[in-house]
Amino acid sequence: MAFPLPRGITPSEIEFLAEMEMVTVVPRQRLEGLELLAGPTEPLQPPRRATLPLWLALLLKRQRRVNIVPPYWLHPESLSLILQIETENLDYTDAFSPPPPLPGQTRRGERRRSSPPPRPRRTLDGQPYYPTPPFLPQNVALTPAEASETGKDPPALPYHWLEVGNMLLDAASDDLTEPDQIRRLLKDLREVRMAKMRKGIDVLDTAATGGGGVALTGVGAMEIGEMRGFVAGVVDGLRKIGASREQARREQMAEEGPNRDYDGTQDDDDMEF
Repeated sequence: MAFPLPRGITPSEIEFLAEMEMVTVVPRQRLEGLELLAGPTEPLQPPRRATLPLWLALLLKRQRRVNIVPPYWLHPESLSLILQIETENLDYTDAFSPPPPLPGQTRRGERRRSSPPPRPRRTLDGQPYYPTPPFLPQNVALTPAEASETGKDPPALPYHWLEVGNMLLDAASDDLTEPDQIRRLLKDLREVRMAKMRKGIDVLDTAATGGGGVALTGVGAMEIGEMRGFVAGVVDGLRKIGASREQARREQMAEEGPNRDYDGTQDDDDMEF
């Protein structure tokens, strides 16, 4: 007998989706471009940098054909600053650090004057769409010009930060700066953010009855996947409890309805009459 599938997407499926993130590599030997379903890849010509999907970069890294350049946020200094924002900034005591801005937007959501607004892409049927993670360049290495412009804003965790960080630590730890410290900072960030998500469950009672919601701005894919089953179970239980309370209240009101105008003194007077 087959076991039922777990509710929501599994962690392995989330990692599979994260492997489509684009990363920057430095090739160690020449390699022609490959024809993939998503389109051709860049030809590799050392020492020029190239952008490849994460799964292909990890495969070439295991074959010692490329070195992976870590993204801007996967440095000890950036992770330490993000952890400081998560723990010490009063504006994010119960919230999460802001996610990376969308193309053509600043951290506050305002469009940059120097960059044009984002343009939609087209599907094979000609329908317009705007790309979302993992189809956004949130894990590629920055150029010197982009680094100087991004240095004005604090670093931000992308949508697949936990998956990308763990996969790079497992397969390309020699390309990272102080991998042991990065592993420790990722663990601390995960614990701090999971504690915030568990703390947010206190408002689920109100959210289950339609009186509010839980803010998940800045939450990563793996964090949502890990908490989806637990949060959904809690909300379903609270809905059942609320429904039973409402049913009991209606039954009580139905019982009190005929006796609502009852007055003992008036009945005694009618009996004497």
